[in-house]
Amino acid sequence: MSRPETTAPPEVFYSDIEARKYTSSSRIQHIQAQMTLRALELLALPDHQFILDVGCGSGLSGQILSQEGGHVWVGMDISPSMLAVALDRDPEGEDALAGDLFLADMGTGVPFRAGSFDAAISISAIQWLCNADSTTADPARRLGRFFNTLYAALRRGGKVACQFYPRDQRQTDAILAAAKQAGFSGGLVVDDEQSKKNKKYYLILTAGNTQAGDLNLDGVAVDRSASTRHKKSNKAESTKDYIQRKKELMRKRGRLVALDSQFTGRKRRPKF
Repeated sequence: MSRPETTAPPEVFYSDIEARKYTSSSRIQHIQAQMTLRALELLALPDHQFILDVGCGSGLSGQILSQEGGHVWVGMDISPSMLAVALDRDPEGEDALAGDLFLADMGTGVPFRAGSFDAAISISAIQWLCNADSTTADPARRLGRFFNTLYAALRRGGKVACQFYPRDQRQTDAILAAAKQAGFSGGLVVDDEQSKKNKKYYLILTAGNTQAGDLNLDGVAVDRSASTRHKKSNKAESTKDYIQRKKELMRKRGRLVALDSQFTGRKRRPKF
């Protein structure tokens, strides 16, 4: 199966049909929630921060930002179709967004004034910068513009978590090199390193000098999944946990929610 970023540019790949199919998939919603929660765990931010969501898509990750820490966020994405889906969400429903949206190409830079944000996240997006979608696109320059302008848009000491899917070690090295040249300190966290299916890369950065205990941007992947998570978080959020968390959110909003049962979150057996 071809990787999306090698198929077409993101603004083309995520057409109106693909954007709606992506957003309505319960599997995609669950995975995006897991990765966003993990990114927030690694950042260890105080509540009510002002966060930039790079490659926000239809707002699945931004929704978690609002729910988990009461964060205020701005999302930027290159796909008009993805942003249109985000804007079409029911403003009174459980999926209502609490952030502002901005149409922009991260490869041409983060278009915000210096020191605007306390933190930034990016879920499944920055690997797109490593592909030359046209004869004039230079991945190295696009990576450089992104990280340099992101550094400028953060307050000093601001944190960044970028979850991404590198195609190979060269892409990982290129991303690490661009972040280091921009002035970031931090490192690469790899969850489930031995798993081909569930392996996840998180680039955790700080806009400023490296402090004691920080990782170095030396291109070495470190599996920190066991040591950085709390005991209650040793396993990724299960489908049942996800459903219960969504139900609790709806109850807080005064919505009627079905009671939990022994069948909550249980996988259905296939019909033959």
